[in-house]
Amino acid sequence: QVDPRVTMKFSGPLESQRLSLLLETAISREAQMWKAHVPKIQPDQDVAISPKQRDEVIQWLAKLKYQFHLYPETLALAISLLDRFLAAVKARPKYLNCIAISCFFLAAKTIEEDERIPVLKVLARDSFCGCSPAEIRRMEKIILDKLNWDLHMATPLDFLHIFHAVAVSNRPQLLTNLPKLSPSQHVAALTKQLLHCMACNQLLQFKGSMLALAIVSLELEKLLPDWLALIIELLQKAQMDSSQLIHCRELVAHHLSTLQSSLLPNSVYVYSPLQHTLVTCNRGVFKCQPSSVPGPGFSKDNGRPEVPVTGTAALYQRLPAPSGCKQASAKRKVEEMEVDDFYDGIKRLYNEDVAPEVVALENMGSVCGADVSRQEGNVSPCPPLQPVSVM
Repeated sequence: QVDPRVTMKFSGPLESQRLSLLLETAISREAQMWKAHVPKIQPDQDVAISPKQRDEVIQWLAKLKYQFHLYPETLALAISLLDRFLAAVKARPKYLNCIAISCFFLAAKTIEEDERIPVLKVLARDSFCGCSPAEIRRMEKIILDKLNWDLHMATPLDFLHIFHAVAVSNRPQLLTNLPKLSPSQHVAALTKQLLHCMACNQLLQFKGSMLALAIVSLELEKLLPDWLALIIELLQKAQMDSSQLIHCRELVAHHLSTLQSSLLPNSVYVYSPLQHTLVTCNRGVFKCQPSSVPGPGFSKDNGRPEVPVTGTAALYQRLPAPSGCKQASAKRKVEEMEVDDFYDGIKRLYNEDVAPEVVALENMGSVCGADVSRQEGNVSPCPPLQPVSVM
C-alpha cells in the first residue's frame, strides 16, 4: 500500500501514483550506484578487458540464459553486475569468463525461484566457462566485496517495464494499435531490443533509464501520433536531459537497424539433389543443363542456400528435350527419372498434379521474366517461419 504522504506528491489516479512512486524509487537507486563509463585505453590488450571482449562475453551470457531457461531479468541483472564490477576493478581478460559466470550465478540466485536456480556444478560444466565450482565461489566472494554486498539495483529492464506501464496507463489507445500483440507480448519484443542494446559497449555512456526510455520512445513514435508529449512527460518525471535522450535515440536506432539487417529473410529452402538451369537451343525452346553452382543448394556469390526453382519454372525442367538438342546419356536419363519422381512427390504434396504440357503451353515465353519463387495459384499451408533471435 502506498504511503499517503508520498502520494500527495503525485497527481492522478492511484495506478498512476504507484507507477510514479516506482519510477522515483528506481531513479534514486540508479543515482546511487551508476557511474559514468570511462573507456580504458591500454596499449597491452592482455592487461585490460577490451570493449569487444565485454560485448562477446555478454552475448555468451545471453545464450546461457536460453540454455538454462532463465528470466530476462536475470540476464539484465547479470550484465549490470558485470559492468559495475568492471568499472570498479581492473581485471585481466583471462579472468573475464569466471567473472561473467559468477555474476550470472549471483543474478540467478537473486531473481529466480529456488527450483529454477541452476546447480553450480551443472552450470560450471554445461557453460564451458573453464572454471571449477570452487573458483566460481571464490569469484563470487570477490564480486560481493567490491559491490558492498548490494545486488538490488535498478536495471534498464526495470525502467523499461515502468515506462511501458506508464505509456499504457496514460495512452489506452496504444493497445488498439497493437491488434496482434498483447501488452505482455509487446513488452517481450521491447525486452529483446533492450538486451541487444545492453551488449553494445557504445551505449554504456548512458544510464539504464535513458537507454530504456530511448527504446520506448522509438516504439511509441511508430504507434502514437502524440508520442512526443508522453515522452516529454516521462523525461520530466525521470529528470533526464532531452539532448542526451536525442543522442541516445540516434545510437539505439542505428544499433537496432544492424540487428534487423542481420536477420535472415522469412523463407523456406528445399534441398534439390540436382541443380538445373534453363538455356535456349537453336530453335528457341528450352533444355535442361547441370547448374554451375559449386555444391548443392548454395549460390556462387554469397554462399547462402539458393531458393529452389518451383511452380511453372520447375515444370519446364521436366519437359523432354526436343529432337534438335543433344540427347542425354543413359546415366543422365536415370538421374532425370529420379528428379522426375522427386518433383512428382512435391506436386502430389501440394496438389499440383497438372499436365506439364498444358502448363508449358500456357506459360511459354514468360519463363525468363517470371519470379521463380512464386507458386502460380497455390498457397503453402505451412505457417511463415519467424527469425530466431539470440537475445
